[in-house]
Amino acid sequence: MWDALWVNVPVATMAGDTPFGLIAEGAVAAEGGRIAWVGAQAALPGDPKALARSVHDGQGNLLTPGLVDPHTHIVYGGNGVTDFELLTQGGTRDQMIAAGGGVPGLVRKTRAAGEEELYAVSEKRVRQLMAHGVTTMESKSGAGLNLESEMRSMRVSRQLGQNLPLTVVSTFLGAHAVGPEYQGRHDEYVEMLCDTILPAAIREGLVDAVDGFCDPTGFNHAQITKLFEAATANGLPVKLHCEQYRDYKAADLVAKFRGLSADHLEFASESTIRALSDAGVVGTLLPGAHFTMGETHRPEVGLMRKYGLPMALATNCNPVSSNTMSPPMMMNMACRLFGLTTEEALAAFTRVSARALGMHDRGTIEVGKVADLALWDARYPGEIAAAIAQNPCLAVIKGGKVVYEAAPIEIRLN
Repeated sequence: MWDALWVNVPVATMAGDTPFGLIAEGAVAAEGGRIAWVGAQAALPGDPKALARSVHDGQGNLLTPGLVDPHTHIVYGGNGVTDFELLTQGGTRDQMIAAGGGVPGLVRKTRAAGEEELYAVSEKRVRQLMAHGVTTMESKSGAGLNLESEMRSMRVSRQLGQNLPLTVVSTFLGAHAVGPEYQGRHDEYVEMLCDTILPAAIREGLVDAVDGFCDPTGFNHAQITKLFEAATANGLPVKLHCEQYRDYKAADLVAKFRGLSADHLEFASESTIRALSDAGVVGTLLPGAHFTMGETHRPEVGLMRKYGLPMALATNCNPVSSNTMSPPMMMNMACRLFGLTTEEALAAFTRVSARALGMHDRGTIEVGKVADLALWDARYPGEIAAAIAQNPCLAVIKGGKVVYEAAPIEIRLN
């Protein structure tokens, strides 16, 4: 017998040649934490009750792969409400930093938070992501920018993955900005990242990938190259914040190192998009930051389609530029702001986002893949992206086990 079986569900497998890989009247079985069977319910090899120890009736609700959020800054202290208020009154990124906010303000607040406090506030955010269908996520450091706070952030990321029923990928983002003690000494700071913090994180088993911010306001090509060389020398994949504010050819570095993903890409040129595709890199689009920061230059989605660059989406959860834990809302924004189709948007939070983390065992509902699933109050997959600021997630399944169910809303009529 299988461990579990879901019946009476339309299944968006996100695999195959049909739109959404949709099976209109489907069933999915799990055994040993992996998908054991998927197909039309009418093709099941017997009565459902005789096939599995636990049978779940989806009541016509949609089953999809569990969502994968491949870019978050979810471990941080404090909040970004003053930054938001400044932005609402026409403030700019530079003015935000001058007022003590932005990344420098985030660093100050995160350094002041103890590990228990940092874990507690981060866990609340992660649970909100789970409630929106997420079963795998990335968690970046980069809100501390010194040895003590970066290590603390990465320890929290590891603890979140150990204590909660979801997979957490820990990414070292020490090159998010230069630490305040190193202002004007970027080369020395990068040397410290490579020689001190990264080796310490590797020794403690806290890091799965390495990220940075390559831009004239961040780190130059030579500095990021040094960081990437240190990462790859230790067998760690790389990714990069790039082409968000200008065409700096930063993403070309990701292509050179055959990294996992190049993220933001609003200003990526045709040659850069082609290079990323040729190198097998994923382009991760972040509509939350685009919206919050009032950007007007959109990523060249048409060119990404032309050259076959896989497009992932992420919440980019952070208090400064993308204060959200809602993948469905990011799908909606990607469709309306960037012109993605609803199928591209769902693929971008499942099949492609799994690839953006180098995790090829999830993101589709296929036999042998991890049995990470989400059940939605929908009949057609495009409904997930179509609603504004709603959460239609009914249940989340991790490794074949139900780990979250939405509480029913009780309505009382007086």
